[in-house]
Amino acid sequence: MFKEIAVENFTNIPQAVLAGANRIELNDNLSEGGTTPSFGVLQESTKYLQEKSIPLVEMIRPRGGDFVYNDLEIKMMEADLFEAQKLGVDAVTFGALTQNGEIDSDAMEQLIAASAGMQIVFHMAFDDISPDKQKESIDWLVEHDVDRILTHGGPFEISIMDNLDNIKQLIDYADNRITILPGGGITYENCDEIASKLGVKELHGTRLIDLA
Repeated sequence: MFKEIAVENFTNIPQAVLAGANRIELNDNLSEGGTTPSFGVLQESTKYLQEKSIPLVEMIRPRGGDFVYNDLEIKMMEADLFEAQKLGVDAVTFGALTQNGEIDSDAMEQLIAASAGMQIVFHMAFDDISPDKQKESIDWLVEHDVDRILTHGGPFEISIMDNLDNIKQLIDYADNRITILPGGGITYENCDEIASKLGVKELHGTRLIDLA
């Protein structure tokens, strides 16, 4: 089982690696759903994880709240992507939507272009896309060479166990064209059951491994 652990700051990274994390998603402000970490934190985390041969995914998100960004915010995200590129970050995770709950194709194309050489993850902004638009959104992301979609399968306040049918439908529709990465409420206690029911080999979470 490939376990991607979401962490805040550098503090928990050594412990997570020792406990068996296969990949680290680096954030600031996890209570807000994750925002872009500072350059200093990113630099040290990248260096440490490269020495351990553990891939790093950087959250690119200028603020908490929704995923509808103005031009200035997109410029900030683009600048953060260029910095990630220079440091040799393995992957970046971001998402931009329109007011009516669809992929903001102009913003996404700009951000994807700034991500050359890194894997791209469309994060849980996916769960804010109208359910009737999610399949065509998968097609769009496949066409634009996005590597993974991180999803809870529905509103975050609903337990992931109650969203498994939705996630399975997305996995079936994606049909190995893009990785559907389940996350949100997955712990070391329920991860085996969830992986088995969904037939997946990758999971994402803050508590996927026991750090106690």
